[in-house]
Amino acid sequence: MNVLGVSCFYHDAAAALLCEGELVAAAHEERFTRKRHDPAPPRQAVDYCLREAGLSMSDIDHLVFYDKPLLKFERILTTYLATFPRSLPSFTRAIPVWLKEKLLVNKALSRDLGFQGELLYAEHHQSHAASAFLASPFDEAAILTLDGVGEWATTTEGVGHGHTFELTDEIRFPHSLGLLYSAFTYYLGFKVNSAEYKVMGAAPYGEPKHVDTIFEHLVDLRDDGSFKLNMKFFAFDYGLTMTNARFERLFGEPRRDGESAMEAFHWDMAASVQKVTEEIVLRMVRNLHAKTGLSNLCMAGGVALNCVANGRIVREGPFEKLWVQPAAGDAGGALGAALFAWHQILGNERQHRMEHAYWGPAYSADEIQTTLDAYGAKAHTLPHGEMIERTAALLEAQKVVGWFQGRMEWGPRSLGSRSILADPRNEENWKRVNLKIKFRESFRPFAPACLAEKASEWFEIDRESPYMLLVCQVRADRKIPAVTHVDGSARLQTVTRASHEEFHDLIRAFDERTGCPIVINTSFNVRGEPIVCSPEDAYLCFMRTDMDVLVLGDHVLYKEEQPELEEDFDWRERYALD
Repeated sequence: MNVLGVSCFYHDAAAALLCEGELVAAAHEERFTRKRHDPAPPRQAVDYCLREAGLSMSDIDHLVFYDKPLLKFERILTTYLATFPRSLPSFTRAIPVWLKEKLLVNKALSRDLGFQGELLYAEHHQSHAASAFLASPFDEAAILTLDGVGEWATTTEGVGHGHTFELTDEIRFPHSLGLLYSAFTYYLGFKVNSAEYKVMGAAPYGEPKHVDTIFEHLVDLRDDGSFKLNMKFFAFDYGLTMTNARFERLFGEPRRDGESAMEAFHWDMAASVQKVTEEIVLRMVRNLHAKTGLSNLCMAGGVALNCVANGRIVREGPFEKLWVQPAAGDAGGALGAALFAWHQILGNERQHRMEHAYWGPAYSADEIQTTLDAYGAKAHTLPHGEMIERTAALLEAQKVVGWFQGRMEWGPRSLGSRSILADPRNEENWKRVNLKIKFRESFRPFAPACLAEKASEWFEIDRESPYMLLVCQVRADRKIPAVTHVDGSARLQTVTRASHEEFHDLIRAFDERTGCPIVINTSFNVRGEPIVCSPEDAYLCFMRTDMDVLVLGDHVLYKEEQPELEEDFDWRERYALD
């Protein structure tokens, strides 16, 4: 039996395919269409999943949508009516789209994906919970999901046993930790539903001076971690913005223009909302542990991508083990919907445990060669072991390397298949990769990818962090300035050979040369562009930036040897560098 889960229409469309309960493929639509956070029905992601399994749409027994549109529409109408007439501008913009497409999910997916059977539905936070618990290594765990909003729920708590779970408590819209964080993202001049991670990256540069103000005026936090927002200061329930004039008066500054410089006030605001988020999450986690008495915690939802908060859960929380879905946001709902149907609706036992995140497409040597020939690229094709050694030597020589190997990652993080790599010992690499290759803000931190067997020698951590979802401190006697944030922390990825053979072998070769079992690992893209998917995507990104070397499989390309790239459009305008 084949079950296909999809997410789309709102944010980050994706598809995930289970064959007899085993995950076969999962991918984000944006990687194929090259449109960041593409919400359209995931035609290309579905096509890929079917190809990977050797199936056609007629072989799919159940198509599962990650959300219940009628419930979501009920919430939207109820909210617009409650906030009328302030809601009129937002109402007139949103309702035609809903009536034309979002309410008619079955017709849209039948038209766009070619599925003719009965469409199944999971609630939004059921999908998140399923993606967390049912993909986890645990037979029993507490479950916590946190995001902006699904249908009505913004936060849910529950318990999973075997192949089933139950959500027992929830916080409902408009009271949302995800929307609180997005409101500050908006106030700080960053793009909502896209750049919340920038706020997290900015937080260590400031002081949490406004925490008391937030708790006094914006958030009523209870002992059990539940809370309510004071909606007098927010506009997301009725308008086209996240905050209103009253919010600006509270903090004494207007909303930052996204093109203006970050000042001390802005760093402090980022630090404050990050601190508030951590305190709320920790209080929720402690209460959940007290209620369930369980040792394991699973998390999903966009807030679960806040790896600083996750690090505090590990260090200060009562649970022994934490597992976060690598695609914790809406895209992960596609996998959650499929797992929900397979286990909760169809009643099947668990076969699959998610042991890695490499579920996207791989490309053969012939496919890579076809791309190189199309661009007249010059490549040095090496035996596999020699390619590893050559790349390690190039990193030691302070070259920035585009690294393209194996199956593409599932989730928002590059984990060694579609990565840009550099030497973490050289602080200049941090500035160079940020400004001349990624074209992004200079304050943005990079992640260290470390051999799992040596991680505890370099970082204050007692467990693996394979999905780059935990922040920990760099040990004081270790000097890796290009991946050490201003507060001495790092967003760690631990790499095992079982999870990614080529990446592990490369880091080990670099370690043998330098005594450092770590490389800078950042996503293979420029600001505003999705992570590269195909060899062509990788080659174009390589040629458009100051990257020195591109490694495609066993092919090594040097920038100075390549013909000039001729394009009849401005690629920077296409990606808008948001």
